Order: sequence, then structure tokens, then C-alpha cells
Amino acid sequence: MDTKAIDTIWVLLAAVLVFFMQAGFAMVEAGFTRAKNVGNIIMKNFMDFSIGSIIFWLVGFSIMFGDDLGGFIGHANFFFTKSYGNNIPDLALLIFQTVFAATAATIVSGAMAERTKFSTYLIFSLVITAIIYPISGHWVWGDGWLAGIGFHDFAGSTVVHSVGGWAALAGAMIIGPRIGKYNGKAKAIPGHNMVLGALGVFILWLGWFGFNPGSTLAASGDNVYAIASIFVTTNLSAAAGAVATMFVTWKKYKKPDLSMTLNGALAGLVAITAGCDIVSPGGAIIIGLIAGIAVVFGIELLDQKLKIDDPVGAITVHGINGAMGTLLVGLFATEGGLFYGGGFKLLGIQAIGVVAVGAWAFGMAFILFTVLKKTVGLRVSEQEEREGLDIHEHGQSSYNY
Repeated sequence: MDTKAIDTIWVLLAAVLVFFMQAGFAMVEAGFTRAKNVGNIIMKNFMDFSIGSIIFWLVGFSIMFGDDLGGFIGHANFFFTKSYGNNIPDLALLIFQTVFAATAATIVSGAMAERTKFSTYLIFSLVITAIIYPISGHWVWGDGWLAGIGFHDFAGSTVVHSVGGWAALAGAMIIGPRIGKYNGKAKAIPGHNMVLGALGVFILWLGWFGFNPGSTLAASGDNVYAIASIFVTTNLSAAAGAVATMFVTWKKYKKPDLSMTLNGALAGLVAITAGCDIVSPGGAIIIGLIAGIAVVFGIELLDQKLKIDDPVGAITVHGINGAMGTLLVGLFATEGGLFYGGGFKLLGIQAIGVVAVGAWAFGMAFILFTVLKKTVGLRVSEQEEREGLDIHEHGQSSYNY
């Protein structure tokens, strides 16, 4: 078998794993929210991938990977008719990048769950897949200006996860908290099914073995060693994140908290994604431990101090830990990292990228959600929210007892 065939099969298999993450996100969001809104959650996850697949093929991919225009954007090429000259078939790269784009879009769904109009969410999904995600993605992965200064984000802690996280922050701020969430102090609104939530995390953990190792875009030759290393760093960071969160919640709440620990594993996965290819296994464990601690205090900060209602913790898991994991590359990269004698240069470059992409994603999403709120409307009515989005938005219940 020639190297191109090996590389192509590997990328397509990785794409399948990343696609399966869509099911993971759906299960996490469904489990962490109330039964009356489960169908709405599933529908949003189903449709943001479906709409995203079409719009990313139509224009998003070329904006992200097309010929560079001033370091800011790729040359738009509608309907994917240009040859991009990769070591694998262009269509293989398209499907791999499509499932990445869908991940960025679906992160927002959880943070705005249980009170967002379905029709308005579809508009947002289209815009983030067509414009917001591809433009900042071009800066890093499309030979844009951040790639030019040496910014390193191997598989998307910032490109994918922080973009989704900061967009989710803008949406949650503008739409406001769920009814009954804040009556003086924050009130817990438990999810209806932790089995679904846990299943979702296991699916996401599995899918991440396509997300990170698949970003090598090759499995031939010496790439097999890189793939094996990335498998190990990805797994260790997730495990360390879960362990750290378990012990922190055990100490703080006197009991090990299940939902928070599940988010701790996801935080470790998000944080390692930027540097999974250039950190050691020991470095990966430290990154995961930091992420697992940060997720607890980040969720508490947003929920209790800032009163930003995020039902599933998506802003902290993806936004905060995506940014933090990208910064930690500047410390733990075995070549160029501060702790390996590389000085502050890489750390400074990572900080520039984190701030630039964060400002872009938050700013654009804030503008978009503000416009949507003032035009088509962003939030369902009080009656619809109290009685459930499944009945009012979709005309059916997810559980027929």
C-alpha cells in the first residue's frame, strides 16, 4: 500500500471518530439539562452538524484554507472546486475539517440550553461555520498571520474549543440566565440523567483519539511514532483532569462530585489539544491536573460570582481551558518551552494568539447575538421556557411515559 493510501485511510478513520464526538456532545448536554428540553438539545446538535457540513463545503473551507489574503482570510472558492495540493485527497481533508468545524459550533448549544429559540440558533450555527470559525482558523492553520509568527495549536485548543467557548460566553451573557436560576444567590438546576452525561463524556474521550492524533494528517513512515505519542499525552491529560477535579470537589464539597469530575476529564482533553504533539507524558499529566483544578473554580466563578448561566459548563471547559492549554504550550513544549530552557518567546507568541482569537470570536458572536436578539428574537417566551422547549419548539416530548 502506498503512503498516500495509508495517510488517507488514517485521516478518514480519524474523521469518523471526531464525527462520533457529535453524539458525545449531544449526550452530555442532554444529560446535564432537564427532561423537558432533551429533544431540543438533540435537534440542535443534529442540525448544527447538518447545516455546518453544507456551509463549510460551500464556502467555509476555502475561507480557512484558501490562498492567503493579507494573513487574515483565505481566498473564497465556492462549492469546493479548487485543488489544494495536499498529501491526501482534497475531499479527505474537507471531511476531516468539517467535523472540526461542527465541534466549534455545537459547543455554543450547551451554554445557551433550555431558553434559546431553535430558529435563531440555526442562524448562528450557519454564521459561525461560514465566517467566524474559518477566519480565525485561517490565521493559525491556513498560513495566516498567527502561523507566520510561530503560534502553535496542533489540534485546536484555541482554533476550535476557545472559539466555541468565547462564542458561548457572548451568547450566555446576552440571552441571560434560565428562569429561577438566580434568586439572590445561584440555585442549582440539576440535569435529569447523569447516565447520559457520563456516556457522552466517554464518547468524547474516545472521539478525541481521532481529534488529536488525526491532526497529524498522515500515518505513514515516522508519523506512526507521533501518533502513538499523541494518543498517550491525550489520554494522560484527560485522566489527570478527572482525578484532579474529583479530589478538589471532594475537598470543597465533602463528596466527590460526578458532574464536575466528568467536566474535569473534558477540561484535560481540551487543554492538551494545543500541545499534544510537543509535550512529554509528564507534561501532559501536569497540564491535565491544572485543567482539572481550573474547571472547578472557573465554573464557580461564572455561576456564582458573574451570574452567567451555563447549564453544562461549556464556557469553562472549552473557553477557559482552551485558552489556558494553549498558553501552557509556552511552558511545557519540549522544544522552546520556558521550562525546557526556551525562554519566554513561545509563551509570548501563544498569549498573542489566545487574545487575538478570543477577541475575534467573542466580539463577532456578541455582535451577531445582539443583532439576532433585536431582530428575530433570541429567547423563547416565559411560558415556553417553563413548560419545555420540546413541546413548544418541536411539538413532541422526548419521554412518553
